[in-house]
Amino acid sequence: MRPLIVLFIAFFCLTSCAQKKRFLKGETAFQKELNAEYKDASTSPLKNEDRKTFEGLDFFKVDSVYVVNAKLERTPDSKWFNMKTTTNRLTKERIYGVLHFELKGKPYKLNVYQGLELMQREGFEDYLFLPFLDETNGSTSYGGGRYIDLRIPKDDNLTIDFNKAYNPYCAYNDKYSCPIVPRVNYLRTKIEAGVKAFEKH
Repeated sequence: MRPLIVLFIAFFCLTSCAQKKRFLKGETAFQKELNAEYKDASTSPLKNEDRKTFEGLDFFKVDSVYVVNAKLERTPDSKWFNMKTTTNRLTKERIYGVLHFELKGKPYKLNVYQGLELMQREGFEDYLFLPFLDETNGSTSYGGGRYIDLRIPKDDNLTIDFNKAYNPYCAYNDKYSCPIVPRVNYLRTKIEAGVKAFEKH
């Protein structure tokens, strides 16, 4: 969901938000862009009462430990399947590949997905969707897990920056339909990076 909002409207946000001197709280460009999007009524997933008092999302401290180099094991023969969402809607996805990486000296792997509908949109042909769960869910981070946006690399090397992990829109407003993170993408460790849990009004 978010790629359609953030990536597709990135140009709009970078221009109009700057012109209107939108709120740009944040430690990094990613954080500032996300906060600007959430402050803007035309792009924000926040409920009106939350947006009116919004001063910026709560992030874990940026930590280079959570920027990892991953090896992409492509799965070209994977079948399309219906990924469940928080509503009755289903989204057609396939496992594009498996990302193998080390974090704090331990090996992990995550499935990375490609969406059938999204890949047919101009500008998103190489978009990959990385949803994950970890041991911070339900305490310091959103209970339903988080997402990371990626692009298909030219080779088999890909950087995962967990500092850019963000919440599904459902974390802010239950009117949205968000893909449910597959249980296979559970990391048995704390990913203390990216966006933290949000306190709704």
